[in-house]
Amino acid sequence: MRGTLPPDSPIDAKVAALREPSAYPAAPAAVEVIETHMSWVFLAGPYVYKLKKPVRYDGIDCSLIEARRSLCLEELRLNRRLAPTVYLDVVPLRAGAGGALRIDGEGAVADWLVWMRRLPADLMLDRMVGEGRANAAHMGRIAGHLAGFYRQLAPAVSDAGRFLAGLRRQVDGCERELCDPAYGLAVGGVQDVCRRLRAALADRRELFEARVAAGRVIEGHGDLRPEHIWVGEPVAIIDCLEFSAALRTLDSADELGFLALECERLGAPQLGNALFDAYAGACGDVPEPALVGFYQAFRGCVRATIAIRHLQEERYRGSPKWASRARQYLGLAARHLEGPAPSLA
Repeated sequence: MRGTLPPDSPIDAKVAALREPSAYPAAPAAVEVIETHMSWVFLAGPYVYKLKKPVRYDGIDCSLIEARRSLCLEELRLNRRLAPTVYLDVVPLRAGAGGALRIDGEGAVADWLVWMRRLPADLMLDRMVGEGRANAAHMGRIAGHLAGFYRQLAPAVSDAGRFLAGLRRQVDGCERELCDPAYGLAVGGVQDVCRRLRAALADRRELFEARVAAGRVIEGHGDLRPEHIWVGEPVAIIDCLEFSAALRTLDSADELGFLALECERLGAPQLGNALFDAYAGACGDVPEPALVGFYQAFRGCVRATIAIRHLQEERYRGSPKWASRARQYLGLAARHLEGPAPSLA
């Protein structure tokens, strides 16, 4: 899934223009720029603007401007479900008569951006966890917000066999990628984690079938990490996985388990327990511990795969960070599976 930029892409000129305060309607004092895997993000005063990269991935082609506009509109629609006051609009980047690129004014449309309100960073959950400020009350508010959201969603899957086959394919895909010798991971340990995941899918089939029958598999957020959750008033959950309906179609217990896993990775496993307790109180859904354990191990495996993919990019190739992060996620996956832990060193 390596991304490519078309050689004639004017992305550099757009990024350079958007680094300048003069490109924005309110002319902020300064612009902070963040590059992500698929976007450039510009923090401009009280607002955030997101410019999608003209990249191509397996199943995702953002090389054309209309494709990027469609993806921006989809991001707006989906994220308004959990952060309605944050996502404001999709706005054009225009080239004026002199060729200057600006977000307001007249001229030909050069690209499209998602326009958002900027959330105060001190109330982002990852920061609160890192500083020891997150507690059970915060997780209760998050659980209530998610329970209300899930309650409004129609079941997304009715065929349990198809759902289980999809999980199996993802496990198999993770195993193939993580066992690439170029990454230097412990192949035996990866294979053991994936073998146990497949065994759980077969041995605990009735648990998954019951979740599908109860309508618990929904089109959720898809990337429920602490850095996407703002514990202000009201709670806002941003940056959903907008580019793939298949990847954001999941069991609500999987989504909650992923957030709990991320809190555990950050050193606060008790927050995951508080999340599930509050969620059960909010909607009465109490997923089986074995099911949650599977989902957390599964997400650990998926996140290890996403982490190791960074080594495909030139700018990350010499960094030890991503192999270390992949091993961390695989260690978490092993801990949430039944039986003795494999060696992942």
